[in-house]
Amino acid sequence: MEKILAKDKLSDWVAGMDAYDVFTPSMEEGVWNYVVADKPEDVRLDHTNTVHSVKAITFPQREVFFTFEQAKGQAATVKEVEPDGGPSVVFGIRPCDAKAQTLNDKVFGGEFEDTYYWKRRNRTVNVGLACNKPPSKDCFCLAVGGSPQGEEGLDILMTDMGERYYLKALTDKGREVMELAGGALEAVSGDDTEELERLHEIARNKPQRGIPGLDVEQIPRHLEDQFDSAMWDEVSKACLTCGICTFLCPSCHCFDMNDEMTCASPVRGSRIRTWDSCQFPNFTLHTTGHNPRDDKGSRTRQRMCHKFRYFPDNHGVYQCTGCGRCISECPVGIDIVAVMNQVNSNAG
Repeated sequence: MEKILAKDKLSDWVAGMDAYDVFTPSMEEGVWNYVVADKPEDVRLDHTNTVHSVKAITFPQREVFFTFEQAKGQAATVKEVEPDGGPSVVFGIRPCDAKAQTLNDKVFGGEFEDTYYWKRRNRTVNVGLACNKPPSKDCFCLAVGGSPQGEEGLDILMTDMGERYYLKALTDKGREVMELAGGALEAVSGDDTEELERLHEIARNKPQRGIPGLDVEQIPRHLEDQFDSAMWDEVSKACLTCGICTFLCPSCHCFDMNDEMTCASPVRGSRIRTWDSCQFPNFTLHTTGHNPRDDKGSRTRQRMCHKFRYFPDNHGVYQCTGCGRCISECPVGIDIVAVMNQVNSNAG
């Protein structure tokens, strides 16, 4: 299903989504992030890229699994906490972020399915916006097998064509949401298709950051060969272990589990999942006190190896989608593209 939507009809389309929570990119305190639209007119698609990805919509930074209570001498009572919210439509997802969701699907699906993740994922409709030009100077989706108009992980792909959007439904969920636009949608003409192909070709040829020689068959071996390289200590010298790179990454998924409780009787508490980071010093700290990654160099190596060695070994695809956030937002300028180019150079 492919249709044309005039830009001045966008709010009419959104108005038909009263059964959904609608998320939109919004400029808040000088940066783009996702918020729930209070009214249809709030949905806007003039953003570059958001600082936070859409990851938190399906995988919240803090999530309560269950609560418990136990009075002295009595059995404990446990109450599961179901994921809150209803069906959602998320507008303006860049293809790199949508692809990252498919990578998280591999982690939270498969043999052991995370029902909390999938309850949110299955009720979310992802409406993507193709990149007519790189939204950031640090974009490198092409270097890691992505595309400015990639469709992976999306239910609808929108392309900005000046005064109109070209809409393409990719899933049944996408078609259902497109049908809510009713008469606001127009038929696609041959000229529209030609213009779409022209815009997409121009976007693919726009300059991006590059990683020459990056090969999914070779780079894991390069990283394996350089596991003990002094390069990791040098690269990580400036690292503040702040975790920005992993918390803003759309495909990083590590988490911690804790019980928060009161000490008084009755004891009350919650089992909580929170995001964690392989860049934190305590991430791999054992109860014995031993820490196999007790220095910044080994933690930096872990992050690079997870993206470009371990995940490809397990799933055949890079875990990095080239959004560039970890570069743009790193307070000390650690650059994953430069690091991987150094790895390639060392292997040459």
